[in-house]
Amino acid sequence: MLGEFEYLLLTTAARLGDNAYGASIREEIRRSTARHCSTGALYTTLDRLETKGLLKTWMGDATPKRGGRAKRMVRVTAKGLQAATAFYDAVTRASHGASWATSQVPVRR
Repeated sequence: MLGEFEYLLLTTAARLGDNAYGASIREEIRRSTARHCSTGALYTTLDRLETKGLLKTWMGDATPKRGGRAKRMVRVTAKGLQAATAFYDAVTRASHGASWATSQVPVRR
């Protein structure tokens, strides 16, 4: 089963589609979760997911906007889609019937 960060990375890459590359994935994860995503964690996880066959990466064209550096583009594979769907389904099943109302569960800050 996927880990939480792996799931976030796969779903973010799928949502970004043709615009999925390292920096855009990092920014979208930060925006959607309000959590910092380090460059090292991102690329380590991309490598692991690619080794598992859950996504494919390649170097895009260099762009002047990026100082002539190429983007590492990302595409989720069919196997990645299946893994993300399985993770989502498992979390949904495990959460069935749980009460997440903050008035019923003390929240520590």
